[in-house]
Amino acid sequence: MSDPDGAADPPTPTPPSPSPVPPPPPVEWPEDGVLTRDWVASFTATLDWCSRRLPPDQLPSILSADFVRRLLLGAAGILHREPNIVRVDPRPDQAVVVVGDVHGQLHDVMFLLRDAGFPSEERIFVFNGDYVDRGAWGLETLLLLLAWKIFLPNRVFLLRGNHESKYCTSVYGFEREVMVKYKNQGGQVYRKFLRCFEDLPLASIIAGCVYTAHGGIFRGAIVLPSKRAKRAKKGHKYIASSAEDSTTLKLGSLDELLKARRTVLDPPWEGSNLIPGDVLWSDPSLEKGLSLNKERGIGLLWGPDITQQFLYTNNLKLIIRSHEGPDARDKRHDLLGMDSGYTTDHQVACGKLITLFSAPDYPQFQASEDRYNNSGAYLVLSPPDFATPDFHSFQAVKPRPAANPYYDFEEVIDSDEELNLGAMDTGNLSS
Repeated sequence: MSDPDGAADPPTPTPPSPSPVPPPPPVEWPEDGVLTRDWVASFTATLDWCSRRLPPDQLPSILSADFVRRLLLGAAGILHREPNIVRVDPRPDQAVVVVGDVHGQLHDVMFLLRDAGFPSEERIFVFNGDYVDRGAWGLETLLLLLAWKIFLPNRVFLLRGNHESKYCTSVYGFEREVMVKYKNQGGQVYRKFLRCFEDLPLASIIAGCVYTAHGGIFRGAIVLPSKRAKRAKKGHKYIASSAEDSTTLKLGSLDELLKARRTVLDPPWEGSNLIPGDVLWSDPSLEKGLSLNKERGIGLLWGPDITQQFLYTNNLKLIIRSHEGPDARDKRHDLLGMDSGYTTDHQVACGKLITLFSAPDYPQFQASEDRYNNSGAYLVLSPPDFATPDFHSFQAVKPRPAANPYYDFEEVIDSDEELNLGAMDTGNLSS
């Protein structure tokens, strides 16, 4: 366009390009070894930046393998000293936030922490496991939560999920994620994660009246044959699970859970140490009684009568478990779906059984264009009784940063069914 006297319009200035966000400096462990709230906040921001702007195989330029090992060792030292059942005894001025599966969805975890209010002297967090696998940022997600654990060891409690195991991480992506991000140092880093998995407690009791665990309840301890019987059958391996059925199964006690050996790479599905596998893999049912979980090949199914028995025997009011997302519930028409991130599966005389799932729009990578688009949820237990959950559903943080999956999500089943039990490693790293 020209002006009236024939002179050409001056060219429109091109707006300056936004200057690129400079990368954060490499994360360093505090010189005095003491984490602070500011350090954790800065660490969170760094993880967010890396997930959005850094190719995965360049992550060691910001989070060195030595730093990751140091964080894992620091957290494992705390976790190792905790019992199988951690007792969470809030004061009358404290609230307890319970979180279900998060599966490497880093940005949803950061939102949840902010939305619920970060861990503090007034707010305790209990996480029910499954921090890794399927999502693209399992490593960053678990490191963030472990940093919170080191900073506030008596305000943040991290329980083990079934995916904190050698088998699941080899199938559902976490092992490959570590290898891609840390390349030639990946094997050493991955083994440090496995060692940390072994140290995670199995369950919690909150305010003396709420039991939380990833999968749920468990059978009584298996009594091995006598030494004389063992000598008579030298060389034969005792397999308990194949011989048991619903007529021989009995509900386990909290004392038996306290004595179970949790330091295994994969929870055993045979032998005498079956309690960890039950706690991590079991599912509720609407049918009465205890039975073997044949769909999964490990753990149990339990009915409302068993929920009532467990609550009554242990003077509890709530069971809060996780383990089942929208994909698993889509195959179970006897129970409610996971659209809102939580369900009440049993309501009995003594209280309730709740399933809590905290990964929205799960799984991150879905083979079908028709996504589940579920909400995630967390719940808050408040004084005076800590037994009336306040549910908070939330949507996924969108758009998610571009990322590639670390497992073949089109071929690998989505609900942990049909396990290759022969591939599971029921030893530990020192065995």
